[in-house]
Amino acid sequence: MKQNLLDFDAHGLAAYLTEMGEKPFRARQLMRWIYKVGESDFAAMTDIAASLRNKMLQVAEIRPPTIMREAVSEDGTCKWLLDVGVGNAVETVYIPEETRGTLCVSTQAGCALDCSFCSTGKQGFNRNLSVAEIIGQLWWANHQLGKNAEGNWPISNVVMMGMGEPLLNFDNTVSALRLMLDDHGYGLSRRRVTVSTSGIVPAMDRLREECPVALAISLHAPNDALRDVLVPINQKYPLKQLLAACNRYLEKAPRDFVTFEYVMLDGINDSEQQARELLRLVRDVPCKFNLIPFNPFPQSPYRRAKPDAIQRFRDILIQGGITTTLRKTRGDDIDAACGQLAGQVQDKTKRTMQRIVQI
Repeated sequence: MKQNLLDFDAHGLAAYLTEMGEKPFRARQLMRWIYKVGESDFAAMTDIAASLRNKMLQVAEIRPPTIMREAVSEDGTCKWLLDVGVGNAVETVYIPEETRGTLCVSTQAGCALDCSFCSTGKQGFNRNLSVAEIIGQLWWANHQLGKNAEGNWPISNVVMMGMGEPLLNFDNTVSALRLMLDDHGYGLSRRRVTVSTSGIVPAMDRLREECPVALAISLHAPNDALRDVLVPINQKYPLKQLLAACNRYLEKAPRDFVTFEYVMLDGINDSEQQARELLRLVRDVPCKFNLIPFNPFPQSPYRRAKPDAIQRFRDILIQGGITTTLRKTRGDDIDAACGQLAGQVQDKTKRTMQRIVQI
């Protein structure tokens, strides 16, 4: 089987070429062709020695995941179902805005964390995605959308908020992040790449040291009792540990705040009292809040919080001195909104609460 070069970050590609007797600088040349130009045909890489091009044709390939289905929302949001083999598929979402284009990337086929308000968690977990399957979502989406009039790729921002928990696929996620940030890759700013986590505290500390990018935390509750139910990993890493890790992360983060994501659930976490409790909880963490109207899915026990409740909740946070935004629901007509990504996964977890707590 040919080696998929999308599986290598810069260091890995240089090592691969060195083993083949090539100079390490060839890795930079190949990366520019693969990511800057978007070329997958070695024969077209004209400034690379013919001998290396011929060698690559024999032993290597550039293979992103293949598309199974595409859906386009009335608001321009695009969702793609991508085949990752053995009966599994993951979803990737592109969200166009006036000043940027954001791609929501998946890192796992399914998810083992079983957050009670998320459709991905309800389908179980199969496996981690490879580096090629993660960065391949960005490579494929750019190609599908095409370069703009200035000759630039349309995707300016990437959020690791698709299917799966990025920090439970740490090594592959970080390799993909490095390709996004590398000047010979996509050259994205650390401020424009965000990892969203449910709160895997040891991995947050590793990310701070190895590849600090913008950080978002799936918070969703103002206390441990409720968060234990909504986000079961909280039983392993409760709020005190999580918030301490957030402050440690900010020592090296590209932004001077953490974004707390908070899905608004009717009668569950949307009261004025809970908003004030939230203010007390995060008072020592530089942060902003992103309130997310709940997006329903089949068999969900929850309902979206009422608009007036969301407004009151938001006003209390703002009056408490916290920048608070209300996420505009995008792509919900094609099930591409936050919490709706479900893909197609052959569940191998046989998940139990004990397994979740032991992660």
